[in-house]
Amino acid sequence: MVAVAPPLGARIISVVNQKGGVGKTTTAINLGTALAACQKSVLLIDLDPQGNASTGLGIPKAARERDVYGVLVEDMPVGEAILATVIPGLDVVPSSMDLSGAEIELVTMERREFRLNEALTALSANYDYVLIDCPPSLGLLTLNALVASDAVLVPLQCEFYALEGLSHLLNTIKRVKKHLNPRLEIQGVVLTMFDRRNNLSEAVAADVRGHLGDKVYTTVIPRNVRISEAPSHGKPVIVYDMRCPGAQAYIHLASEVMKRERSLAA
Repeated sequence: MVAVAPPLGARIISVVNQKGGVGKTTTAINLGTALAACQKSVLLIDLDPQGNASTGLGIPKAARERDVYGVLVEDMPVGEAILATVIPGLDVVPSSMDLSGAEIELVTMERREFRLNEALTALSANYDYVLIDCPPSLGLLTLNALVASDAVLVPLQCEFYALEGLSHLLNTIKRVKKHLNPRLEIQGVVLTMFDRRNNLSEAVAADVRGHLGDKVYTTVIPRNVRISEAPSHGKPVIVYDMRCPGAQAYIHLASEVMKRERSLAA
């Protein structure tokens, strides 16, 4: 079984980690914002039933009548669910609590793993990047994202059990690549919640780099109170306080992502 083609011109990157609280949504929002600031057109798909990416981009719940649930389950054209954000160049397909039932509804559908892929293939808007913020699990929603994607970006919290969960995720990516989506690659692993005052952060970083080498981005995302504050204002940290260390780190991460994309295209 082979995945259908991606939307012409767009690079699709899933932001994935089956563990919650690792900075996945924060990374998706701020990477998208930083790419848009670099004059790239970006679509962020909020595939998490909690809808945190939608909230973090200032999309009120009342504006989410057309959402990713409609795209996946009700065959709504993805273009009908796209909303503009306050950030020029960054659009979003929002999520809602309806999505929490989609895992069960998808089970009985034909080509259930390909629903998002096929929806994105019909996407007419011209985006440079499509970022997918996945839920903290490896169920059918995340599987749809992996089948639709060209690459995976993994946020990894600097904690003791980090590599344990990562090995399970990497095995899942290998299986998806082998059986469902041969174009799927790992774009990179980004270390999050990094605290230079903490020996454990340094030890975890060294351990992860020892196992994965240059798959780990040079950029690390620090623990930063401004990153934590920004979502309550409905803003990415890059908009909330561009000068803070967290915002600067995401700007550097976007630069690394684009550099890797250029090397892949060369």
